[in-house]
Amino acid sequence: MLQRKEKKMGYTDQLIRQYEDEGTRTTFRQYFDEMGIQVSNWDGLFTQMTDDGEPAIVRLDEEGQVIGFIQFGRLIMTSWFFEDRLGFIREFWVHPGYRNRGHGAQLLEKAEAWFKKQGICRMILTTDTAEKFYLRYGYQRDERIMAKNRAPVYVKTME
Repeated sequence: MLQRKEKKMGYTDQLIRQYEDEGTRTTFRQYFDEMGIQVSNWDGLFTQMTDDGEPAIVRLDEEGQVIGFIQFGRLIMTSWFFEDRLGFIREFWVHPGYRNRGHGAQLLEKAEAWFKKQGICRMILTTDTAEKFYLRYGYQRDERIMAKNRAPVYVKTME
């Protein structure tokens, strides 16, 4: 389901919450293939992603081909006494033909703006492929936090 379209110079950004569109599904398949991740039940994965309610911003070129996407959502960290709301960058990908043209930075900025509107000022993510990119945009590696996938964890706090 399309919630909002924003047309810019040569591309369109779509905020989505449902992963039913075949173009979006094809893009996620390409992303997971590039990452070397095997998925045995694609329909189940897309249903789970829709059920989780995590939005994504998908950027399309003038012909409707996907330039990239960023999937994100709220993450609640709790203990017996405290609760902390974080913004979680779940998946993030830019098509190889569009990399190093500012699309990744713009998609990340849009996700961060979404978090700010939700009153969330701290973001968290894991990466083992784009450390320099995230460091450039203010994320810092936090070795005190352990990810279940054992990938390095990066955190950014906004004012």
